[in-house]
Amino acid sequence: MADGNLHLFIMNHSVIVIGVAGGTGSGKTTVAQTILSRVGAERIAYLPHDAYYHDFSHFSNQQLNQINWDHPDALDTELMIRHILALKAGQGVDLPIYDFTQYRRSAAILQVKPQPIVLVEGILIFIEARLRQLFDMKIFVDTDADLRFIRRLQRDINERGRTPESVIHQYLTTVRPMHLEFVEPSKRYADVIIPEGGHNAVAIEMVVARISELIKPKS
Repeated sequence: MADGNLHLFIMNHSVIVIGVAGGTGSGKTTVAQTILSRVGAERIAYLPHDAYYHDFSHFSNQQLNQINWDHPDALDTELMIRHILALKAGQGVDLPIYDFTQYRRSAAILQVKPQPIVLVEGILIFIEARLRQLFDMKIFVDTDADLRFIRRLQRDINERGRTPESVIHQYLTTVRPMHLEFVEPSKRYADVIIPEGGHNAVAIEMVVARISELIKPKS
């Protein structure tokens, strides 16, 4: 869609905001990526909640060890809300790029242009009422705890340079308790629950069909 036509579309249509939530390792990123590929990345502004962690580079090692990365306070949800509102108004935003090895936002940013669809993904996006109310469709990816833990273990070792011991310690002390306190209860806000994440082809097909219908030009 050319920039001029896109601007006219946004001015004359409601931008659709879709939230994809679920526990760590549930497969929500796979679901989001499938939506991007099937619906068309050129029609979607993608905002992962992980990009909005606060900058903790000024913290000491002792303070860093005390951060609860799975608590809503660790994330700058206010900035995400402003970005969604800007995209709905037809304005581009500068998405932070988070460096998980340095616990800070990198100097680089990713410019996200307004699109007919805003796709938001993260474990805690249904917790904050002001954020939740922006979603036109709320999807929760529901996967068994043992599978989620294995995926988290593999990701943090391979992508974030963590040791197995540190991943297990974090899972037991913060990840699991925060999942039970925040993530699991947020499932009640979902419009659609997808068991087994990216492996549920039938559910994803239904979601993609619904999104395609929502953005289809009206006669």
